[in-house]
Amino acid sequence: MLSIEHQIRLAQGHVVDALLRRPAIQQAISAWEPFHQRLEQHFPALLTELSALYGERADFLDFVESLLATAFDAWAQRPEELKALDLAREKDPTWFQSQEMLGGVCYVDKFAGSLQGIEAQIPYFQELGLTYLHLMPLFKCPEGNSDGGYAVSSYRDVNPALGTMADLQSLARALRKAGISLVLDFIFNHTSNEHDWARGCLAGDPQYRDFYLLYPDRTLPDQYDRTLREIFPDQHPGGFSPLPDGRWVWTTFNSFQWDLNYANPAVFTAMAGEMLAIANIGTEFLRMDAVAFVWKKLGTSCENLPEAHTVIRAFSALARIASPSLLFKSEAIVHPDDVVKYISSQECQLSYNPLQMALLWNTLATREVNLLQQALENRHALPHDTAWVNYVRSHDDIGWTFSDEDAAQFGINGFHHRQFLNRFYVNRFEGSFARGVPFQDNPVTGDCRICGTCASLTGVEHGDPHGVARMLLLYSVALSSGGIPLLYLGDEVGSVNDYGYLSNADQAMDSRWVHRPAFDSERYALRHNPGTTAGQIYAGLLHMIAVRKAQPAFAGGQLQGFRSGSRSVLGYTRGHSGAEVLVLANFSERVQRVPAAVMSAQPELARDLIGGHPHRLREGLTLAPYQVLWLAYGETA
Repeated sequence: MLSIEHQIRLAQGHVVDALLRRPAIQQAISAWEPFHQRLEQHFPALLTELSALYGERADFLDFVESLLATAFDAWAQRPEELKALDLAREKDPTWFQSQEMLGGVCYVDKFAGSLQGIEAQIPYFQELGLTYLHLMPLFKCPEGNSDGGYAVSSYRDVNPALGTMADLQSLARALRKAGISLVLDFIFNHTSNEHDWARGCLAGDPQYRDFYLLYPDRTLPDQYDRTLREIFPDQHPGGFSPLPDGRWVWTTFNSFQWDLNYANPAVFTAMAGEMLAIANIGTEFLRMDAVAFVWKKLGTSCENLPEAHTVIRAFSALARIASPSLLFKSEAIVHPDDVVKYISSQECQLSYNPLQMALLWNTLATREVNLLQQALENRHALPHDTAWVNYVRSHDDIGWTFSDEDAAQFGINGFHHRQFLNRFYVNRFEGSFARGVPFQDNPVTGDCRICGTCASLTGVEHGDPHGVARMLLLYSVALSSGGIPLLYLGDEVGSVNDYGYLSNADQAMDSRWVHRPAFDSERYALRHNPGTTAGQIYAGLLHMIAVRKAQPAFAGGQLQGFRSGSRSVLGYTRGHSGAEVLVLANFSERVQRVPAAVMSAQPELARDLIGGHPHRLREGLTLAPYQVLWLAYGETA
């Protein structure tokens, strides 16, 4: 019996020989050698993943050949400047772990009107210090409600309201020249019902008939629904939507977002082509949307299935061959145990950190750091060649994704605690400073998520005297805890909730639009005025960003917990022995004391990188309400 390695080599030889006989490759033979070198390196990993999904099919090697032909076409069309970037990134695979990395995210139309408007804002992005810019979905989508662009009708066309593909390519080049990596979404779980594939499927076109999951009646949908979680219960119950002809289509999210059928290898090949086309625009990171949902299996929740990971690893292996500088960022808003399973150099090199985000807001509400301290000490560590993307908020809702098992260690009932947090952040709890809005409030399950800008949720909206300090506190943790900090643009000047969405028929049923306000020119004009709220927030953020960029201790993701001795003071250290920064953050509106006994093993003197003041550590420390200290000692001071 042949060994696995020998079988892989035989398959590789068969596929390579078949590829070289293709006229298209013969006509672009000069591009073959660098492609072939990477194919030699990554083919075993690619074949291993594809075999697990489709290896039992009689046409398996034909499928692999077709897939690699698609990849070669993309490589042959890849601009030379991107091929040069590929080489540079292959030599420095953990470049994204630099403490100089800073991310920003925005909607094109909301922030600048168009792609050309975004390009005109590059000097501002440089002023802010961005090195990574995530533009929310900008491809062609249905008119009206498109789930904020997450219902894609074409991955090869820009939404005409935002510009053209030429505008996007120009923007990508300009950002790269400015040292800013372009980040776009790869929406690969579903397309809109207006996509050509969906139209063909609905019409019975043999090429697209099995691209989606359509059923003649409710028999199978009813069986699946017994174990599926409702994601958008306000839009439709269960996981399916009816079609006018009586059939039912799988729609995890909205009725106009049709889930793709990855059990069909033609779907994988088609989406691989779209992925590589997006990479060739100049995209350096892909936000892998809805990763948990891409594989379906009867009798399961159809979330976080092993095959979902296999699909992503196969895409990643293909990218190593045809667009090596492309990196994946996982969007998995699931149980913390499942989030980390998507993170590796072979799958998603980066991931949102939803647990930290949720626990930042939990800690503000409770004034107790227990759950956040626990998470930093027990759930923060990642493989050395990966990184968290740490965010305070996003375009999406805030869900309370902490582990009930973790909460139980402190005597906290997870269900009841989530009810408290929901009440607190929608101002239904006495003494709350927050002005949030509920999202997908489900009275049957008790599930609810929260919407609101950072300014509205921290008290800035209604003039709370601690609102600015709370905002800076949250972002101080995102900036200092390890990984790429991500700033939702508008937060840096304290943009508040936009309740105007209620008067827009296409948005009124989706409360997430409340925290997607348009560019507030008045606030931005005040950003350099220290006498204004916008100026105080902006100056505070810029100062911390500059300090972080100058401090090598903040590079990478390594972190050590530090127990402060106060229920309200979070603590951790960054860096290594002899070149460390101790971070202490007071999450309450009361003065907090870190006892001398807790600090007895620390050096005699340290300098606060934020305030610039020296501190005698062994005497203990006093933190003002919502104060943050970045205490440097040793080489870092």
